[in-house]
Amino acid sequence: MANVTVIGAQWGDEGKGKIVDWLASRADAVVRFQGGHNAGHTLVVGNQTYKLSLLPSGIVTGTLSIIGNGVVLDPWALKAEVAKLEGQGVKITADNFALADNCAMILPLHRDLDGLRETAAGSGKIGTTGRGIGPAYEDKVGRRALRVCDLAHLDKMDPQLDRLCAHHDALRAGFDQPPVDRAALLAELTEIAPFVLQFAQPVWKRLKKVRKAGARILFEGAQGVLLDVDHGTYPFVTSSNTVSGTAASGSGLGPNSTGFVLGIVKAYTTRVGSGPFPTELGDADGQRMGERGHEFGTVTGRQRRCGWFDAVLVRQSCAISGVTGIALTKVDVLDGFETVKICTGYRLRGKIMDYFPAHSADQAEVEPIYEEMDGWSETTAGARSWADLPANAIKYIQRVQELIETPVALVSTSPEREDTILVRDPFLD
Repeated sequence: MANVTVIGAQWGDEGKGKIVDWLASRADAVVRFQGGHNAGHTLVVGNQTYKLSLLPSGIVTGTLSIIGNGVVLDPWALKAEVAKLEGQGVKITADNFALADNCAMILPLHRDLDGLRETAAGSGKIGTTGRGIGPAYEDKVGRRALRVCDLAHLDKMDPQLDRLCAHHDALRAGFDQPPVDRAALLAELTEIAPFVLQFAQPVWKRLKKVRKAGARILFEGAQGVLLDVDHGTYPFVTSSNTVSGTAASGSGLGPNSTGFVLGIVKAYTTRVGSGPFPTELGDADGQRMGERGHEFGTVTGRQRRCGWFDAVLVRQSCAISGVTGIALTKVDVLDGFETVKICTGYRLRGKIMDYFPAHSADQAEVEPIYEEMDGWSETTAGARSWADLPANAIKYIQRVQELIETPVALVSTSPEREDTILVRDPFLD
């Protein structure tokens, strides 16, 4: 049996929650390996809707769910999310949920700094969620971070607080803010520590045991490849590596553990926040996609920008992340369009390009080259086999996989778990 790594192959918001939930019902463990509570996954199971930001999607089905060391953890956000899910009848204990003891933590001072920077940036804003993810990763790399394991040694925290506060006090002074209140921070950490520590453990060791037993592991990525800090539309990116290779470093298992790489791809393109977007539509078609696709961020509530499918970007994402097959989502949003378009290349100052350039100035200037196809008037919503799909929808899907040079493994036709066409089973590959 293969393990499966799920990543978003666009700018996030591709519908990973539904696909991960579908796969999690067949997995023995689900692992988050990067990002923080800036990720938003919406799961629809029967009549119940669950909105997750930090917890792995498998928690809803009672599958062993693990937050790996590559995640930055806001302890207070974790407690709030656990309480919310328990209020919906989801049982969360140390038996079905584990947290890496070497996770770096997001602290109130990180949220403060995130907000101060975005406010001061003016037109230079990069569109963060303001949840402190970026500053927390900076402190991790700068070796100033407080980690989950530190909560068990609060009496030995002074040297680490000295380093942390020396850095942040200088930054805060630049924004005309008072120094970090160390006593208040320590009191907050003391209060939250018992809740967090009940789940903390060396998860690499637990995952090694799970893998040795031959169990299926699902690695759950957050955001999307185009938001990767190295490979995305820099600087309009997140602060972690979102590519599939991070599943190994962010969980504590080796690169030979990640298995089938499933890229989640929306049948059109969306982006939330600032940054380049070659196929963005500011017309009625874009508005129609947004309304039909309910394109509002799970975490922020911000309206997503919408546009035609960009095969150049997805092909690039699939190559960078070694995608084995894609799950194509939200095909039903394109129902009723007389004509559908796919971006097959770019024109930059008269030159034809088959990839997205690295520099933001070039990214902002590229013009999409479109291929037009006949749309379909029939509905695809709820289809569970190829026979249920209109002929032109099938042609569209086939053309997408040709252009991105990656086969379709799954097609999702609604938020419901069972409304999925299985072409290739990632767990059996």
